[in-house]
Amino acid sequence: GTFTMGSQKGDGFERPMREVTISKAFYLGRYEVTQEQWAAMMITNPAKNIGPGMPVEDVSNLDVEEFLKVLNARTGGGWRLPTEAEWEYACRAGTDGDHAGKLDDLGWYDANSGGASHPVGKKRPNAWGLYDMHGNVWEWCQDWYGRGYYSHSPLADPTGPDSGSERVLRSGSWNQLAPA
Repeated sequence: GTFTMGSQKGDGFERPMREVTISKAFYLGRYEVTQEQWAAMMITNPAKNIGPGMPVEDVSNLDVEEFLKVLNARTGGGWRLPTEAEWEYACRAGTDGDHAGKLDDLGWYDANSGGASHPVGKKRPNAWGLYDMHGNVWEWCQDWYGRGYYSHSPLADPTGPDSGSERVLRSGSWNQLAPA
């Protein structure tokens, strides 16, 4: 599908807005990975806010890469993080605003979280049935972060810079301010 990626709001890392095409099919979990799912693969639970149905949190990109390695070994492979473009395409779910609906209905952030993450799937899903895309815990993407990458990225299936020191995080967190 083709959609407008980026935002005119925020800190400028998602500019300029541009039309992007995702030409290859991909899968995305309906919910954030839970602590139970993580512990089934990794034995330990790194989260600080422990509870049934809670998202795994406090994991680095290296932790996530190891989780995917174990998951792929146990299931026969094929699992990976989405690219930033795939993530945003799925998050927007055919909408063109900064949110795929009313933020309070879709995600947890500083003003509605009560100061903690929440069990997955307690807010309304987006139009494609995906939960917590607008906040609860940050979500890793496979792209390396590159300041200014949006201005020169490919318009079809962008995958981020070839290298970098940080991976892209998307969504938002229960302790993050809502965009102005």
